[in-house]
Amino acid sequence: MIPTPWQRYRHLHRFREIVQLLVRYGFDELVDQLELVPLLAPPARFVRKRRTGQALSTPQRLRKLLEALGPTFIKLGQILSTRPDLLPPAYIKALSLLQDQAPPIPVEQIFSVIEQEFGWPAHLLFREFEEAPLAAASLAQVHGAVLPSGERVVVKVQRPGTLPGIEEDLSILHELAHLAQQKTTWGELYDFVEIAEDFASTLRAELDYRREGHNTDRFRRNFSREEHLYIPKVYWAYSSGRVLTLERLTGVKIDDLEGIQAAGMDSKAIARHSARIIIKEVLVDGFFHADPHPGNFLVMPGEVIGAMDFGLVGHLDRYLREELARLLFAAVNADADGVVEQMLRMGYISGAVNRPALRRDVNRLLQEYRSMPLKDIRAQAVVAEIWPLAFRHHLHLPTDLWLLGKTLAMMEGMGLKLDPDFDMFAVAKPYARQVVHQFTSPRALGEKALHNAEAWGDLLLVLPQRIYALLDQLEHGRLEARFQLQDADQLAQRGEKAVNRLALSLLTAALIIATAIILPAADFVWPWNIVTWLAILGIAGSSTMGLFLLTVCRKK
Repeated sequence: MIPTPWQRYRHLHRFREIVQLLVRYGFDELVDQLELVPLLAPPARFVRKRRTGQALSTPQRLRKLLEALGPTFIKLGQILSTRPDLLPPAYIKALSLLQDQAPPIPVEQIFSVIEQEFGWPAHLLFREFEEAPLAAASLAQVHGAVLPSGERVVVKVQRPGTLPGIEEDLSILHELAHLAQQKTTWGELYDFVEIAEDFASTLRAELDYRREGHNTDRFRRNFSREEHLYIPKVYWAYSSGRVLTLERLTGVKIDDLEGIQAAGMDSKAIARHSARIIIKEVLVDGFFHADPHPGNFLVMPGEVIGAMDFGLVGHLDRYLREELARLLFAAVNADADGVVEQMLRMGYISGAVNRPALRRDVNRLLQEYRSMPLKDIRAQAVVAEIWPLAFRHHLHLPTDLWLLGKTLAMMEGMGLKLDPDFDMFAVAKPYARQVVHQFTSPRALGEKALHNAEAWGDLLLVLPQRIYALLDQLEHGRLEARFQLQDADQLAQRGEKAVNRLALSLLTAALIIATAIILPAADFVWPWNIVTWLAILGIAGSSTMGLFLLTVCRKK
């Protein structure tokens, strides 16, 4: 008899604990569906009585379950709260309330980790070290300290024994993902194994504090000229994979309106600064703080915003930003077909999606906002409308886009608290123009034309070899069941001529495309610039090659 996965599983004790908690919180059906009943103790296999959260809704019970399962599953729930394509809105709302808090551990255990990382006891590394933690979470604890040079810092230390438990849970999650992929109908729509692997990669990266330190340094570089944002300094000599030491910031919490007013600061100006900073992160840098809740921001003297905690960040590369700009252009023009086609082009729509139904829902959403002034449109409301649509049609949007939606909604909520008349779109306009200029400038168009030319060149280099290989296979009779070659040599000669004409045609097409791309940037007022000369040469060259092709094709 072949052993079942749990019988040969090396984390059997923890696996059983997870299954028992699933039953305790009322997820019996899932246990049956995944065929995990043998992992239950004999009495529980036959008599199942839910003992916890009976009066709670299913989303609330899921949140309680994840909290009971510990740090790995709390982090999983927090990630899932940003994925409305995977869960209905009620679950997203419940999981967004997950709290990652834990009782503090004795400072001696913190000292032990520090000594393991640096080889020196904490009292020799720091002039002062506050024993009472500033914050305590399931994965880390934060303490205040003073360096030998006198700088005040905060020290984030990973709890001892965290990594082995995380790795055990990630291994079990991977096994559960395989079971869900094979045994549930949802496995036909979603790649649970890929989702589990992405989560494991994200969590492992978060547990390496050097990454957070490098994120912090990158934000410092991106905003080196911004006078209304301050990013703390990373003290790399006192940082490692499990310890991160940062400059300590002091100020008023950004959502403390009374404190801001008591300090004589302008809350409306702070709202504009915070919005402008995040819009620049998203549209210009493509690298944004993906956890902008009020606890991560302080207001310092001079209405300077101090930002903290760069463990969770989002990335939008140039291609994605350009494609999003096209998607936004179609949405602004209330073009439902254009929106659906652009989502298809970006790979967000699977083959199983009912496109007419998706188009109707997109059109309804666009018409709802079409007549509204931009200042009356709220990002929070738009995001809330998109969530059920994404789940209903199983749209496969990347995690960074969901993080972006959550970030903009949180930023807008913070801005509205500081300024009831806050208009996010007014803040975004100049940056949107800057992005459009980036994508349509002569330099950008030239780079795109060069890239396209390289792609066409690669195709032209490979295509003759592939065709000759195909002709060789045909010549050796591998497809003789379908047809018989009369004269392989003659066919090869004809094939060579066809390849040459095809290559010339592709080269002509590439030249036409490149010319069309740079033509809008041409200025035909004398003296001509380099872009104009390139456009004229492209027109002349493509015309000449086109006429030559017409002449050749007419010959028998």
